[in-house]
Amino acid sequence: MAGIEAWGVYIPLYRLSRKEIAQAWGVPAMAGERSVANADEDSLTMAVEAGRECLLDVEPDEVDALFFASATAPYIEHQCAATIAAALDLRREIYTADFGDSLRAATAALRAAADAVSSGSARKALVVAADRRPGEPGSNWEQMLGDGAAAVLLSAEGPIQIKALHSITSDIVGPWRRTEDRFVQSFDAKLETVYGYVQSVAQAAGAVLKKAGLEPKEIAKAAFYAPDPRAYTAAARKLGLEQAQLQDSLFNSVGNAGTPLALIMLAGALEEARPGDRLLLASYGNGSDAFLLEVATEPRRPAGHRSLAAYLASKRFIPTYTIYASQRGMVEREAPPPPQGSAAIYWRDTAFELRFHGARCKGCGLVHYPIPRVCDQCGTRDTLEEVKLPRRGTVFTFTLDHLLRGEYLNTPIPRVVIEIEGGGRAFLEMTDTDPSEVKIGMPVELTFRCLHEAAGFHNYYWKCRPVRAREPVPDGPAYSPSRPASGESR
Repeated sequence: MAGIEAWGVYIPLYRLSRKEIAQAWGVPAMAGERSVANADEDSLTMAVEAGRECLLDVEPDEVDALFFASATAPYIEHQCAATIAAALDLRREIYTADFGDSLRAATAALRAAADAVSSGSARKALVVAADRRPGEPGSNWEQMLGDGAAAVLLSAEGPIQIKALHSITSDIVGPWRRTEDRFVQSFDAKLETVYGYVQSVAQAAGAVLKKAGLEPKEIAKAAFYAPDPRAYTAAARKLGLEQAQLQDSLFNSVGNAGTPLALIMLAGALEEARPGDRLLLASYGNGSDAFLLEVATEPRRPAGHRSLAAYLASKRFIPTYTIYASQRGMVEREAPPPPQGSAAIYWRDTAFELRFHGARCKGCGLVHYPIPRVCDQCGTRDTLEEVKLPRRGTVFTFTLDHLLRGEYLNTPIPRVVIEIEGGGRAFLEMTDTDPSEVKIGMPVELTFRCLHEAAGFHNYYWKCRPVRAREPVPDGPAYSPSRPASGESR
């Protein structure tokens, strides 16, 4: 069968203490903190980040299929996988598909990818999963949920081999969210946990162990989606697993990340796995998918790979619940003038807007961005060739802009010209940073974000950010928004 060749995760930079949420509503606080996607992030942009980590040392042309899984896709009708494939600069002759409507979507996509590789219809298949699920203000869901993404690349030569799999289905109601619902709904917590989650996960995982001819004690690590730590422990106990065999559920540091959670936990297990280890993966959502994985050889950890531990340590705290609520659009305010947008121009400029391609003059060698028809240096016309540009650089110059789309901002937006590695310059907004920290010569990396919504569709584009640490580091400085939050404009 197929095996996992590479993996990647993405946890947003920002965190919100659950104490801040509890104090705002006068309710008991759960332990720890939750991850919070920035104002310019959604499930699609986070999936791109995880996909980039996964493909760090993989040639994009080797990928034959890309599957995107999310319960919070930014479109109901429009394939997000196609946009993600463009942002990852994959070739056009690949198979793409979206998986949604269930928290099992990630493992459904994983099973489809495994089938594609095993059947020979794809050499390598990439699965990306992400969620930014909304919890109703003041509810337990608001404290419990967190944002994040994960990606795995499957191939026939993958060192983490899929030895067995098993799926079951269940029609128990809960949790759910209808098209017209903004927030996650739930029924009876005990019913959902005992007769839904625990029973489904234990049954699917138990069946996959039986297929593989293994006892629970032979599992090195188990990574199960879990709505909360207590339910996770209950499912493991029913299966006969010990606490030491359980991968961290990330509840206190990230929260319930939804669709990608099981894959994020799996990534944490793989980063510590050794040859011979057997891993048990299980999801939940109206049933369960379970996989038995065996580490055949030392997993590949390419240079520059950001570990889950690095993402967890690299963080900034949102200081108040008010700022968080404003960022999430929970505070009513007068809408600013709508930005301009054109679907035709967006399609025409895909090469540099989504793929971040530039052009090199065949005459003098100057690299341009965006792609022009005339060389700025030698003046030759229509002699430029399209080239892929590195997504790293340094700040050449910058300004702190207090005026954006007709609004005056107390916290300015850094707008920078970056010197791209290997040549060329690009004018971009900077995100995930404190404006006071921006300096000329500062190393930056590109990040795919939602620039704005205009003409009825999401306009995605590249921004830059300070290079996030690739190894665990102490907490970063305080929160600063990437674009105006309603509580901070006047």
